[in-house]
Amino acid sequence: MKKILLFLSLFCSISTFAQSQIEVNVIDLLTNKPVKSVEVYLETYGEKTIFGVSDKSGKVVFKDLQTTKTYKAFTFANDKYAEAFVGSITPKVGETSVFNLELPTIRVELLEEVRITNSKRAKMNTQNAEVSYIIPKEEIQALPVEGRDITRTLIRLPNLTVATLGYAEAPNVSINGLGGTFTNYLIDGMDNNERFLGNAKFNTPIGFADGISVLTNNYSVEFGNTSNGLVNVTTRSGSNKLTGEAFYLTRPGSIIDSKSPFATLDLSGNQVKDGFQRNQAGFGLGGALKKDKTLFYINFEQTIDKKDNLLNVPQLGVNETVTGFNNFTYSSAKIDQVWSQRFKSSLRVNHGIFDIDRQGGGLEGGTLFPSAASAQKNRTYLVALKNAYVFSSYLTGETNFQTSYFRWNYREPVNINSPSVTVQDPSGAVIATVGQSGAIFDNKEYTNQLQQKLFYRQGKHSLKFGVEFITSDYALLGGGNTFGTYTVRLNQAQLDALKAKGINSSLDVNDIPADVRVINYDVELQPNTFGARQNVFNTYLEDIFAVNNKLNLTMGIRYDYDNLTKGGGSRGDLNNFAPRLAFNYKIDDRSTLRGGYGIFTDKIKYSIHSDALQFSSTSADFKKQLKELQKLGKLDPNADIDKITFPGNIRATASNVTYLNGPSYTDLQSRRDRQFVNNMRILNPNGFQNPYSHQVSLGYQHKSDEDHLFSLDLNYVATNNLYYIRNLNAPSAYPLNDPKNVVVRKVAEADLTRPVPLKSDSRGQYAVAGSDTLRGFARNVLMNETDGKARYWAMNVVYQKLKGEGKFAYRMSYSLALIKSNTSSINTRANDANNYDVEYTYDENDRRHVASFMFFWYPIKNLIVSPAFLVQSGQPITRIADARIFGTTDLNGDNDFFNPGDYSPGNIRNSDRLPWANTLDLSVKYTLMKHFEISADIFNVLNAVNYSGFNVVRGNSNQFMVGDKSTNTYTWKAASAPRQFQFGARYVF
Repeated sequence: MKKILLFLSLFCSISTFAQSQIEVNVIDLLTNKPVKSVEVYLETYGEKTIFGVSDKSGKVVFKDLQTTKTYKAFTFANDKYAEAFVGSITPKVGETSVFNLELPTIRVELLEEVRITNSKRAKMNTQNAEVSYIIPKEEIQALPVEGRDITRTLIRLPNLTVATLGYAEAPNVSINGLGGTFTNYLIDGMDNNERFLGNAKFNTPIGFADGISVLTNNYSVEFGNTSNGLVNVTTRSGSNKLTGEAFYLTRPGSIIDSKSPFATLDLSGNQVKDGFQRNQAGFGLGGALKKDKTLFYINFEQTIDKKDNLLNVPQLGVNETVTGFNNFTYSSAKIDQVWSQRFKSSLRVNHGIFDIDRQGGGLEGGTLFPSAASAQKNRTYLVALKNAYVFSSYLTGETNFQTSYFRWNYREPVNINSPSVTVQDPSGAVIATVGQSGAIFDNKEYTNQLQQKLFYRQGKHSLKFGVEFITSDYALLGGGNTFGTYTVRLNQAQLDALKAKGINSSLDVNDIPADVRVINYDVELQPNTFGARQNVFNTYLEDIFAVNNKLNLTMGIRYDYDNLTKGGGSRGDLNNFAPRLAFNYKIDDRSTLRGGYGIFTDKIKYSIHSDALQFSSTSADFKKQLKELQKLGKLDPNADIDKITFPGNIRATASNVTYLNGPSYTDLQSRRDRQFVNNMRILNPNGFQNPYSHQVSLGYQHKSDEDHLFSLDLNYVATNNLYYIRNLNAPSAYPLNDPKNVVVRKVAEADLTRPVPLKSDSRGQYAVAGSDTLRGFARNVLMNETDGKARYWAMNVVYQKLKGEGKFAYRMSYSLALIKSNTSSINTRANDANNYDVEYTYDENDRRHVASFMFFWYPIKNLIVSPAFLVQSGQPITRIADARIFGTTDLNGDNDFFNPGDYSPGNIRNSDRLPWANTLDLSVKYTLMKHFEISADIFNVLNAVNYSGFNVVRGNSNQFMVGDKSTNTYTWKAASAPRQFQFGARYVF
């Protein structure tokens, strides 16, 4: 017994002697600087977790540790940083073991950091399999960026390309080959989407951005509401030191820019040409209201564009320049409140004003007079409150709430209470448009968002659980002019008399002769506001399991529900369970291998619900048409007709009308039941399936030394349930596969092959359903379906050299990619008879090769020269029928013009290619007296004429060409911007 006691005494003595200590250096992953006042926890199996707080050098020392045990050091998430940990720590006898604990920016665990200018070490991802990239503010400020538009930095990242725009203001970047409206936009992890189509609500200016991150593939279940990627802007916070900036930026325009015969785009995506100038100014200020407790940062930026159009009407002797302005005002403020080391809050407010003049005239000369001018006037605000707190050493949480508003007033007329008038000369040519602009789209969206997140760490497991609820209320005022729309034709005497008055650009409705001949008159019958509420709910659970010091496994599942999936039915899409699995294996200290699989679910775009209401009808004849389609098996026989229709916008016509004396919309309400229209829509009685994707990725990283990092990623994304439109009353199929044997089918012939055939008599169009003759029906009955698909394959290679102690840094990337799809937008229609199988081919955003090169050179103190080079292979071309050969572009007679025309016989969608594009941009910045910075940016230094690879609205792009591919003829409608200059001055303190 004495020997046993002696042995135990000796063992305890040896164990006590074998105790040692660990020093943990807490470092900001973005800035590589120490972070003070952070609670660092240390745990080991079988013992109580202990913690310490990092000092001003970012150090925490844990003493008297046993060398026989393995420890894990970790932090919980706070208002600025995400959770982080270092595992498999084994103290050495009698030594101080030093480990770095790198804190990533809040809620973004990085796969690869694209910080290459001032970083001291290349960083590998040893945590998970996310394919993601981040550009911090220093990088953004060094790059050549037009108009301080932060999104224009993103096209230089792998898996991202310049997007073809579905509409002028659409997002300008494509992720994984899909349009930008399929991207989820966030600010500090909170929603920033206008949910009607899917653009960003608030365009965060550079001065308020601390960084921008992009998650493209296999990210955490914490992020969702998209089947594709997401863009998250992290905002700036104040510090105890008072800091700030004031800047002025100008683009002088055509005074020094190179000339081009093509229009370019302003920052909003609208076309501009000669006479365009941009001026920007703003400031930022950050500091402490109470040291270490209450910190603030405010930012204000104003952009004013001047743009000239030409009003040119020789018949009236008018040739004038019409000047308009764009105004973009962005105001932001943020307060960070440290209540205690265990409770922190952040309040952020963003306010945006977005005004775009449509002042009249045209880029090359137009007939829209200023009296018919309008403006797009968008307004937005976001107010977000975020709270992070610590329950215990194992459990932390976040409770976040945001309320936001977005008004998309797409067309606010100058003369809102005026009729619209289109004036023709005696030959029938349009010479003037005056009065109200003619159509209104004014949507208001009120959104509230609530997030609850919990993070639990114990042993080798790091768990996260969350619930999110987003509710949006919409109110849309849309349609034609309730004061009437006239088309009139002047005789020669009237034209001469009008010209003699010399009214010029001030021409208005009352200047037109009262006895002018009225060719056509219609009036909007539905001036009321309508809308609905969209509720989106999700919950998720994830575990990061540290198997050992080399292997991490991530296992998570997410569930989403969107009430708009009900459509015109009674049951929504409930089957949205999305598992995600990933691994990260540390091969050695310089190499990692990572990969994963996941399902990613998107929300429903409100526009498909809204369009089905706005362009529907409850007329008795239309309902009879739908019942006939049910009998024919074209529409679900169990569909409730009342649930899938709505009294939407319809324009009623009237004959024998004298000028300005047309009947009002109240007078013509009885015409609603008898008005024939070309297109009507219904809600899908079977509801919608949420778009979703299967994503697979495999990646490798190798760090050859502290300054060089190589990455290789393979990605596959299979997206299903994308949107397209089915025509329930489409004419029979009429394929034209042989260009040598083309017989054009007339519209009247095609109308007779429709399920509900269309006929005409002296009273106009009619159809027969049983014993009923229908007048108030539609040629095309359109319904959104979620049955589209896209497939994306990509290999991305990135090699970067960090600046370190040298004079330069660079990043080179190359992407080999391919995307195929059978739909390009929510309004895609098949070329012929709903045949979407033949539509499956290369997507409009497909590029086989994209190479990007960014270089940062510091030749002397305070000077940075940053060239950025982008090379892209050509985008696809759709060949459409040549009307000069066939007499029309509507070869199959379906009277449907989603595209500019039917495909040229023997050609399919996107069967040809545009040439390659290359663009070299350059930024030069020099700092004087430590605080004053002057800059010059040159875009398209080589003045290359690129016919693809730039932002352009689909209909104005070169992606539609007339004639067969074999003709090898190209008519260019657009090109990238010529060489342009931008100059700036900034004072920083």
